[in-house]
Amino acid sequence: MIFDDYEKPSKLMMNLRAVFGRAYPRVIGVNREPSWLFFETFLPLLTVAAFVYFYKALDAPAQYIGYVIIGGAMTAYWMNVLWHMAAQMFWEKEIGNLELYMIAPISRMAILGGMALGGMFTCTVRAVSTILVGVLLFGVTLSLPNPLMFIGIFIFTMIALYGMGMMFASLYMLWGRQAVHMSSLMTEPIYLISGFWFPIKAFQNPEILGASKGLWLGTIASLIPITLGLDGMRQCLFPGTNDGFLPLWIELLALMALSVIFLILAKLSLDYMEKLGKQEGRLTMRWQ
Repeated sequence: MIFDDYEKPSKLMMNLRAVFGRAYPRVIGVNREPSWLFFETFLPLLTVAAFVYFYKALDAPAQYIGYVIIGGAMTAYWMNVLWHMAAQMFWEKEIGNLELYMIAPISRMAILGGMALGGMFTCTVRAVSTILVGVLLFGVTLSLPNPLMFIGIFIFTMIALYGMGMMFASLYMLWGRQAVHMSSLMTEPIYLISGFWFPIKAFQNPEILGASKGLWLGTIASLIPITLGLDGMRQCLFPGTNDGFLPLWIELLALMALSVIFLILAKLSLDYMEKLGKQEGRLTMRWQ
């Protein structure tokens, strides 16, 4: 027989192949469509430039220009989590791929993990390009006296952020066509409370919310990993500015905890989604 010598790969190997298979098209897509790199770098710079000139008109401290550039670069990751992670299962159902994912003898987290790695690569290319162009255009000076802390904060921000995206992937699919509306609804409010364009410590200003209310709002916003990630990276790149929300070591520990929590919640929500689909038999229906 032709299959007599076939040896079934281990479950770990199948999941690793699934991760590679879902990450591959996202990485290769950057090379096949160089125009995407231009538009994904140039268009976000328009928003960054608007805030830069706004701060210059107000004679804001020089580091605020750097805050805007870092925030503009990190929007790539947030948009990727919302549209290419959270809503991904819903889109896969719409185009008919979800049935294949459900019958494949692999973990659904391996599929989403591959999408996360591939999306992280493309977003990193865009983010680095945005930072380089922004620094060159606006003359921002960056310093990195503690690179290990910066790397740790960035890595755990990505783990927690994409873990949250995996969790939302199952919830969005259960909500059906409302996934698109939820993604649109969550975009701008998160930009505000997560401090993409200014440090969240600014909420504690007496002319805005005051110390107590600003602290509570910042604490609630910290449940979104990119809030602490942005604040920590800014503290690393602009040391001594006293605009940090929490000490760096506390933010790193919080991001580690959020990474574990969101990965566990992602596993539980994906298992629940699959169980519900088996019970009701409508998980892969096109219309709800």
